[in-house]
Amino acid sequence: MAQIISVLGNKGGTGKTTISHMLGHGFGLLGLRTVVAVTDATREPLSRVGRRYLPADARRPEQLEKIATTVLAIEGWVGVIDGGSGRTEFDDRLAQLSTLVFLPFRESHEDIRTVRRDLERIPTAYAVPAQWPTNPLARDAAFRAIDELMSEFRDRIASPVMSLAASKLLLEHEVPTRLPSALNAVCRSLAQHAALLAGIDVPPEDQPIPKQGEPTSRAAAA
Repeated sequence: MAQIISVLGNKGGTGKTTISHMLGHGFGLLGLRTVVAVTDATREPLSRVGRRYLPADARRPEQLEKIATTVLAIEGWVGVIDGGSGRTEFDDRLAQLSTLVFLPFRESHEDIRTVRRDLERIPTAYAVPAQWPTNPLARDAAFRAIDELMSEFRDRIASPVMSLAASKLLLEHEVPTRLPSALNAVCRSLAQHAALLAGIDVPPEDQPIPKQGEPTSRAAAA
């Protein structure tokens, strides 16, 4: 069965677009056909070259509707929707459409206060600590802030995605031929966690993985 994962949140700068493309790349590494639909009108469409998933332009409502309809009609596909920011009603509609909702947030108290409100508004969503500090002292302080400000939501906080400079490579117009192994490992781990939360079956490891940028006819039509 096809699945849709939306990456939402009212606050800008939390890493929604980065997380969306990391999910797409990670699912591709796991052998799942994936479309990443970008809805933010301020972003330009990205090339399919070098990617293990299909980037899709969903900046207009009719484009998003077409992509969602197409993905849901194809068994075994995953659709990842980058929801942008500051669009509460739009986020609520996407949440109703989605199997899983991720709400990325950074370690600042402002981010934590915002994601708390989003968790209250979307009771099925999971908060994702994004661009999480790797320095031990900074990381401990970030987790203490979660304990102090989000203790009632501990069961709805996903595994943190550590800060990784190489993640910016996925936002380039064309992805480099070779990506760092550390980036591949983080993306794969994120996708596995999302698959577990969404109930998505991951193909056996001995199943051939689709080549980068390899579309199928129905998905390409999106």
